[in-house]
Amino acid sequence: MLDYDGKKFRKTGSESNPVTVYRQDGDVVWSEFAGGEVLRGSTAGTRAADGTLHLGYTIVLAGGDVISGHTVNTPEVTEDGRVRLREVWERYGPHAATGVSYLEEVT
Repeated sequence: MLDYDGKKFRKTGSESNPVTVYRQDGDVVWSEFAGGEVLRGSTAGTRAADGTLHLGYTIVLAGGDVISGHTVNTPEVTEDGRVRLREVWERYGPHAATGVSYLEEVT
């Protein structure tokens, strides 16, 4: 079973994207991140038996906007053994949007 505690992930596409550090206690998973336009971000949710994460999130941007939503992150294993998370996300409120992105494990 995949253990997320202490694993670090970054959104693919840029080295300047913030690194997210995950913590885990049983099936409860959470993370915190900051960097670039993100002043503060956090997630909290649960891990399913197959390693899929169901998370809510809140992000405070440098311009003062607050974004919240939820995401379902499905783990994949890369050729070099790292974990890649496929995020299917939805934002609420004035920033409403949906999409798919990827987080790559960084060491």
